[in-house]
Amino acid sequence: MRVDHLAPAPGSKKNAKRVGRGIGGKGGKTAGRGTKGQRARNTVARGFEGGQMPLKQRVPKLKGFTNPFRVEYSAVNLDRLEALGESTVNPDVLAEHGIIRKGAFVKILARGEVSSKLDVHAHAVSVAAEAAITAAGGSVTLITLPFKEEGKAGRPAARGNQFTNR
Repeated sequence: MRVDHLAPAPGSKKNAKRVGRGIGGKGGKTAGRGTKGQRARNTVARGFEGGQMPLKQRVPKLKGFTNPFRVEYSAVNLDRLEALGESTVNPDVLAEHGIIRKGAFVKILARGEVSSKLDVHAHAVSVAAEAAITAAGGSVTLITLPFKEEGKAGRPAARGNQFTNR
């Protein structure tokens, strides 16, 4: 089998019907369009619904707003930190244990309890989680977000394309 041997199945390709060849034959004169009217004259606009409000106008143009500068955090609760059994917790340790994806921003939330002393390094911590960690004798260190470092814009790069939120 070669490329030049390929062909469509017999009978699957038909020649287009040649219409509109005068009044003397079948398919002539009105060329299968009936007599008179909007469709006979080929004037129906694409998407025209007979005067009814067209679909493209019935559907609202914009559906809300997506903030292109949103910062996504991976939430980690205190009970997950307690279950780790590590004394020092940072994003690298969490990624090694499969709790977050590598390079994700971490926010510690206060579900569960902490009994052991933990040294936590995270990008964000809730007030209740910080209180629980310090009450257990641990410490919380905030990691500066990469786009908030000195000389940077102070916000993440916009996601989406030039048509986002316009």
